[in-house]
Amino acid sequence: VICQYVDYLVSKQNVKNVFVNGTTGEGLSLNVQERKQLAEEWLCQGKDKLDHVIIHVGALSLAESQELARHAAAVGATGIAVLAPFFFKPTNKDELIAFLQKVASEAPAVPFYYYHIPPLTAVKIRVEELLDGITEQIPTFRGVKFSDTDLLDLAQCINKNEREQFTFLYGVDE
Repeated sequence: VICQYVDYLVSKQNVKNVFVNGTTGEGLSLNVQERKQLAEEWLCQGKDKLDHVIIHVGALSLAESQELARHAAAVGATGIAVLAPFFFKPTNKDELIAFLQKVASEAPAVPFYYYHIPPLTAVKIRVEELLDGITEQIPTFRGVKFSDTDLLDLAQCINKNEREQFTFLYGVDE
């Protein structure tokens, strides 16, 4: 049905960019092979129809996130995103960036996005703080999928964006 869904999104909803294997699509409920298959199908069906297909590669296991990042790069994703680890949580910015860097480095030519969703991860490191110097450690860093209700943090991120060229994808289901 992905072919039909892509056609519907493009022709009826004027959607040109998708975020695959995220939380609304229950990507974390799928096994690694299912996530790979879904990413491949979106990329195949979206070819020449969608501008960007960002693949969420976050997983409970760092090794699985790295595997998914390598796969996304190999099959032509236009971006990858990862959420913070939510079992053994990072307690500060440096720990979070170190984790993100380990995933981003597996797809060194693919734009990288941090998926900030504290209601799911319980990692409450402010994104505005995270952005300071992040491109020195993650050269492919392009922005944030910001799924939190802390609009002050989002506004400070956007203000910081006047100096950087980051993209902020905002979405809170409520």
